[in-house]
Amino acid sequence: MAAAKESEEPKTKLEDSEDSDSSEESGSTSEMDFLRNLFSRTLGLGAPEKVLDELTLEGVTKFMLSEKCKNVVFMVGAGISTSAGIPDFRSPGSGLYSNLQKYNLPYPEAIFEIGFFQQNPEPFFALARELYPGQFKPTICHYFMRLMKEKGLLLRCYTQNIDTLERVAGLSSDDLVEAHGTFHTSHCIGPLCRAEYPLSWMKEKIFSDLIPKCEKCNRLVKPDIVFFGESLPSCFFSALKSDFQKIDLLIIMGTSLQVQPFASLVGKVPSKTPRLLINKDKTGEGDSFFGLLGLGGGMDFDSDKAYRDVAWLGNCDDGCLALAEFLGWKAELEELVKKEHAAIDAATQEKESVPGQMEKKKSQKKPEGETSVE
Repeated sequence: MAAAKESEEPKTKLEDSEDSDSSEESGSTSEMDFLRNLFSRTLGLGAPEKVLDELTLEGVTKFMLSEKCKNVVFMVGAGISTSAGIPDFRSPGSGLYSNLQKYNLPYPEAIFEIGFFQQNPEPFFALARELYPGQFKPTICHYFMRLMKEKGLLLRCYTQNIDTLERVAGLSSDDLVEAHGTFHTSHCIGPLCRAEYPLSWMKEKIFSDLIPKCEKCNRLVKPDIVFFGESLPSCFFSALKSDFQKIDLLIIMGTSLQVQPFASLVGKVPSKTPRLLINKDKTGEGDSFFGLLGLGGGMDFDSDKAYRDVAWLGNCDDGCLALAEFLGWKAELEELVKKEHAAIDAATQEKESVPGQMEKKKSQKKPEGETSVE
C-alpha cells in the first residue's frame, strides 16, 4: 500500500551464503568473499556457480523437492488478489489508481496519504466500503501458500496486501509479515490515546456510513494499514533479519516491485538463493552491481550471467497451478480450494439465515459501480 522512508530500514549486511555454515567467521572475511564474487561477476572474470539445474519452472521444482529447500519465503502483492475481484493498483484502465475519479481527489495517491486522510477522511472510508475484508474469497495463490505451510516449507509470507485474505486462507500471524498493515485491527490516530478497535467495530461504522471516531477522545480511528508518510511495522524489519539468513527459496507473486522498502527485499537474499517470479510482467530487474549490494531488485532473467532467477509470466493463479502440477500437488491444491470455498459459502449462508441478518446484509450492499478485476 504505502511505504516508509528508506532511512528507517536497517543497514544491509554484506553476506555470502558460503559463510553461513560457520557462525565463527569474521565479518571482514564475509565481506571479502562478497567483494570477490561481486567483481568476478561484474567484470566477467568467471561464471557464477550453478544454483538451479535449469532456469525454468521445472528447475525450481527440482530444487523445491530436494533436501536443499526447507525454508521458502513469499513476497506477494495485489496481483494475487485480482481474481478474487479486488483491483490491483497500477494496471492501466482497471487498476485502483485509474478508477478513483468519483472521489474528487487532487491525485490518486492522495487517498492513501496520512495528511490528506486527517483533513478529508471521507474518500478513504467510501473506498473501504467497496474493498472491505469479508466480501471476497482467497484465491488459488493464497491457498498455494497455505499448502506450502502444511508441507512444512513456508518460512514466512511478506505481503503488501491489506485485504486479510492470507489470514482467511489459513495463515497465522506468525506466518505473516503484513508489510503495509492490515484491516484486522484499527487504532485512534490521537498520539496520546491510540485506543485499539477490532475489525467488527470498524466494519459496523463503515457500513453505517459513519466516520469512525474514537469513543475515548473523539479523534479519527484508522485501520492499521500503512499510509504514505507512515512507518512500516517494526516486525517488517525485525523478521527480515532472521528470515533472510535462513531462506532457501524466494517466490515473488503479483507485485510490480515499485514500492520501497518492500521491493528491496529481493536483493537481501544470499547470493546462492534461487528467486522465482510469478507475475504478469517481469519486474525487479536492475543493475547487477546494485543488486549484489542489496540496494534494489537486481534480478537477472535473461543475460548470459543469469544463474538463479526464473520468471513465469501470466496469471498468478495459473502460475501456482503450474508449479503445483510439477510438484505433484495440483489435485491436492484444487481440492483445498474447493473445500475452503465451500466452507466460506456455508458460513455466509448460515449468517444470512439468522433473523435480521438478511436485512442488515441488504443495508450493507456495495455501491453500484464498484471496481473489480476478473
